[in-house]
Amino acid sequence: MSDKKSIRSAEEKELLINARKPEGELGDKLLDRMNESHESLAQWGVSHLDIAADDIILDIGCGGGVNVERFLEMTENKVYGLDYSQIAVDKSKKLNQNAIDEGRCEIIQGSVSQLPFEDNSFDIATGFETVYFWPDFVNDCKEVRRVLKEDGILFICNEAIPNEEDERQKELIDLLDMKIFSEDEFERYLREAGFSDIICFSNEGPDSLDRELVTGWICVIARK
Repeated sequence: MSDKKSIRSAEEKELLINARKPEGELGDKLLDRMNESHESLAQWGVSHLDIAADDIILDIGCGGGVNVERFLEMTENKVYGLDYSQIAVDKSKKLNQNAIDEGRCEIIQGSVSQLPFEDNSFDIATGFETVYFWPDFVNDCKEVRRVLKEDGILFICNEAIPNEEDERQKELIDLLDMKIFSEDEFERYLREAGFSDIICFSNEGPDSLDRELVTGWICVIARK
């Protein structure tokens, strides 16, 4: 049995349920919390990415827009953010308004299952703490592959690795109807979706401010 605490209060559950699709005041609060608590994870994950000055980047499930902002500092080309939560889109636009005004950034409401982009549009597509909630992981990865250029990269970064002994993790899986993937599962599903050259990086990961899902950090790079 894990010594991680279980979710105790109805208030906490009500807040966490917004992780799937942030809405209203609680969704706004959760986005702010995630922006802060996931920063170390994002820095660690991005350290494995080789981003060129002319790369066009799509951040899927962009949340509050922090990673869009990060990528705008790493490429001279355009960065897109996509989220199916309207409040996330609004927050991401607010954070990146200057880049939007300059024509270097677009934030769009939409679903990973039906991306509103042309084939072969992006050099890199990223998903930070979001693939847990993709409706059909293999088919959604096929859709991401469609919008990537030849030799383009899908980058996934998660704060959780499956741990059957972690009661809190199991409670969250039930609460949020989420899927936590192992390295072997990522390898198998991404190959099924047509990706190759799949590389996984992982470490134990320090406790985040949330301490909801932390059982180890993992990031995955897969090539079209």
